[in-house]
Amino acid sequence: MSKYHLPIIILLILARPARAQDASLVANPEVASGIRLLEAWLESQMAYRDLPGLTVALVHDQELVWIKGFGSADRERGLPATPDTIYRIASNSKVFTSVAIMKLRDEGKLRLDDPVARHLPWFKIKQKYPNCPAVTIRHLLTHTSGLPRESAFPYWTDLAFPSREQLIQKLSEQETVYPTETKWKYSNLAFSLAGEIVAAVAGMTYDAYIRENIIEPLGMTSTSVFLPDEQRDRLAVGYGRRMPDGARRVMPFTDCRGVTPAANISSTARDLARFVSWQFRLRETDRREILKASTLREMQRVHWLKPSWKSGWGLGFAVFHQADRDLVGHGGAVPGHRTAVYISPKEKIAVIALSNAGDAGLSPGSPYSVVDKAFAWIAPALVAAAEPFEPEIFDPSWEIYSGVYTFWWGDSQIMRHDNRLVMISPTSFNPADSITALTPVADHVFRMTGAGYGAIGELLTFELDAEGRVERMKLGENYMYPREQR
Repeated sequence: MSKYHLPIIILLILARPARAQDASLVANPEVASGIRLLEAWLESQMAYRDLPGLTVALVHDQELVWIKGFGSADRERGLPATPDTIYRIASNSKVFTSVAIMKLRDEGKLRLDDPVARHLPWFKIKQKYPNCPAVTIRHLLTHTSGLPRESAFPYWTDLAFPSREQLIQKLSEQETVYPTETKWKYSNLAFSLAGEIVAAVAGMTYDAYIRENIIEPLGMTSTSVFLPDEQRDRLAVGYGRRMPDGARRVMPFTDCRGVTPAANISSTARDLARFVSWQFRLRETDRREILKASTLREMQRVHWLKPSWKSGWGLGFAVFHQADRDLVGHGGAVPGHRTAVYISPKEKIAVIALSNAGDAGLSPGSPYSVVDKAFAWIAPALVAAAEPFEPEIFDPSWEIYSGVYTFWWGDSQIMRHDNRLVMISPTSFNPADSITALTPVADHVFRMTGAGYGAIGELLTFELDAEGRVERMKLGENYMYPREQR
């Protein structure tokens, strides 16, 4: 995770719409200790770094476990930050835009490899590399389009964002930076175009499509593309970065106008809990809820791997590989607001971080730091508390399977390990990495599971002779024989 942005709403989530606080998980001593540690750290960072406001919530298995506001949503009016404070979620808007594109793809209304010009005839940017492939929708979602980062206006300087008409008019004066599919280059312009494709293909405004097809179906009542007047009082005041004299400038509200699909959505911690819970819920099914389940999984796997092999990009989602877990999500920033929303699909835990301070970087109190610490301090305990360890029971009758089995490519050993029946590769450099769990499904038949190579997920069958001794072992469609028979 290379670029989180500062102070935060942090939220740990799992799968089903977030609901009321789950006292049993909060009462777990390890979970409670992790929460207290995070609270103490956040309170200290806020005090010594003079951070304005943030909200923290924990959700597990789509159940809202714990939620709390810290600091101020508006210092001048003395309004505290709460779970229902509205923040500008900035570039997390790109995830909504990506979901919209993929929904239209699921409905057969576009293809990811369609050239952008097929849906936007006015897409006529100067091509610095005329022999490279045409810019496609897939390139937009993976930031591999080679397009400039921004439309041809200094809107991050003067905060005067262009209208869509101005963006279209200036596009013909801009030029591509790289050939398509050669470099990862983050682009707000690319996602502005993706939003235009949504509107063109759907035959309605981007705002209406996002509202009717994502926000309303998920019950996100405090989320909007264009913040309505009746919710303005709940919007956190955005504060700029802390200057050397300790002052923080109040930042003006930004309406991103033509850049809306890249950065304009506003939301709350509660609503984003619903959005993330939907992702967990959908990932584990084969049904459709807004998207096909397979489509969301497609979006959240790597489509572009960075040279470090530690991170990459899915379809609208960043993907990060860490020692303990893989994370999927997005960060964002507009003047006075910083956001980070990251999930651990395997653990079904997410951290959502929203703040109303403009401080950036990886400093203490930043979204990166909070996300990192929340996963380190709370996630393991939360998983353990929700899924208590149940020791495997080794059936003594399985001892007849124990032994070394051989094939031309090497050996496999069946053995008892941690009170389970497992298969390992005893001649490998690290046999622990080869452990394959064997789960019984019928007499002498087991399902192979784990991180191993080969017939994982298939059946392993022990074939016995008339005297009850293993004659051979069938893995998938092939056989291995007890070594003493060779």
